[in-house]
Amino acid sequence: MEQRSPMMQARNRPLRSFFLVISLVVTAFIASCATNNVASVTNSGSQTVTNAAGRQDVVTESDEPESRKRARVRLELALGYFEQGKTSIALDEIKQALTGDPTFGDAFTLRGLVYMRLADNRLAEDSFRRALALNLRDGNAAHNLGWLMCQERRFGEAQNAFTQALGNPLYNDQARTYLARGICYSRAGELENAERSLSRAFEIDAGNPVAGYNLATLLFRRQDYARAQFYLKRLNASEAANEETLWLGMKTERNLNNTEAMQDLGRKLLSKFPKSKQALSYEKRAFNE
Repeated sequence: MEQRSPMMQARNRPLRSFFLVISLVVTAFIASCATNNVASVTNSGSQTVTNAAGRQDVVTESDEPESRKRARVRLELALGYFEQGKTSIALDEIKQALTGDPTFGDAFTLRGLVYMRLADNRLAEDSFRRALALNLRDGNAAHNLGWLMCQERRFGEAQNAFTQALGNPLYNDQARTYLARGICYSRAGELENAERSLSRAFEIDAGNPVAGYNLATLLFRRQDYARAQFYLKRLNASEAANEETLWLGMKTERNLNNTEAMQDLGRKLLSKFPKSKQALSYEKRAFNE
C-alpha cells in the first residue's frame, strides 16, 4: 500500500483534535481506551466575529485570514507527527504555526499536550493558559489544564478549569470533561462528587467503556455492589471487556454471592487472558490482590 506523507495526510483530512487527556486514568484498561481517541474540531473555542449586520457570530472557515489558514496547515502536520510519537518534529511545526499566527489558540493547546508528553508540566501549563488568554471559552484548553492540575494534585484549580470548560454551551466534549472531573474528584477522596460527575459522563455517552468502568470501580469502592454489577455486566458483554473489567466483575459477583456468575466470568478470563495476573490470581482464588 502506498504510504502518504504527513503533508499529504494533512491535506486530505479535516483538522482533528487530540486535545484529550494523556493517560486518562491509572489502569491499563482505561489508558488503552483513551489512546488515540481523536475528535473533530468544530471551533471548540467558540471565537466570535462581527458580521455584516454588526452582530457577533461564531468564526467559521470563511472568516479566517490567510495567516490563520497557513498556520492551520502547519498544525495539521504537527498533529500527524504527534500521533506518530514524533514529538520534536510536532513541536517544530507548532512553532512555525505560531510564528505565522501567534493568536492561534489551538496551536498553544496542542503545544501543551506535547509538553505533557515530554513531562514538562511547567511549559504545558503555560501553553494551556496562553490558549485561554486568547479565548476564555476554549473548552479544550480548559479541559486539558484541568487534567494537568489534577495530575499535580492541585485539585481545586483542576475543578475550576473543568467548570470553565463545561460552562461553554458550545463545547461539544462534555462527557470527556465530566469523566476527567469524576476521576479527579475520586483522587481527591470526594467520592459523592466523583459519582455525580461519572454518572453524568455515562448519561451523556453510555457507550463509553471508560466511563462505565470508572463508575463501576467507584461503586465497588463504596461497596455498592448491586449498582456496580449493572455497569460491569454491560461492559463484560461487550468487545471492550478485558482482564481488568472481568476481574472487577468477578469480585463484584463474589461479594453478591453469585457463584455461578463469578465462575462464568472466570472461565472467560482464563480463556481470553490466560497469562494475565488476574488469571493467576483467580486460579489461586486470591481475590484481594
